[in-house]
Amino acid sequence: MVEIYQDEDLYNAVKQQRRILGVYFAVLALFLAGLAALLTVYLFLPYGSSDGTWVIVGTSIWTALFIAFSFPYMGISYKRCHAYVKMLRFISLGLKESMTAPFEGIDDWTTHDGVDVNVARFSVPNRKREEEMVRQIFVDGEKDFPPFEAGHSVRFVTQGNLLISYEILD
Repeated sequence: MVEIYQDEDLYNAVKQQRRILGVYFAVLALFLAGLAALLTVYLFLPYGSSDGTWVIVGTSIWTALFIAFSFPYMGISYKRCHAYVKMLRFISLGLKESMTAPFEGIDDWTTHDGVDVNVARFSVPNRKREEEMVRQIFVDGEKDFPPFEAGHSVRFVTQGNLLISYEILD
């Protein structure tokens, strides 16, 4: 069977997540240092000074810049990286299911638990009725799509409909 994930995948994803958090905490420390400097300047101004208005405006702009950085950075890069790490942890802990089914085709990209995935369709017989059902198996978008061909049977192992390993049968 061809394994899609290796041991170092989780390690590399956690390293990337820590790097993203390190950059964010460095920017947060810079923001707090600038905020402390502006507060110190404001506190040492004489009472009733007209320069207090400029310090308040500077503090507002400084805070707005930090918020404008925080939402996209944490909402896009960290959220996506965290979802990927979470998915990799579930793969190592979750319940695995094995099955053999003929491959039908590929659907469009989608997002599954915050991770971009390709959708592979497999034909599965219905146990209660005499008809074929389609099972969607998610293939990680960061990995190469397996060389499935329509009509060939594939033995695969999944965890929560996410493909972990496969073997193409003749």
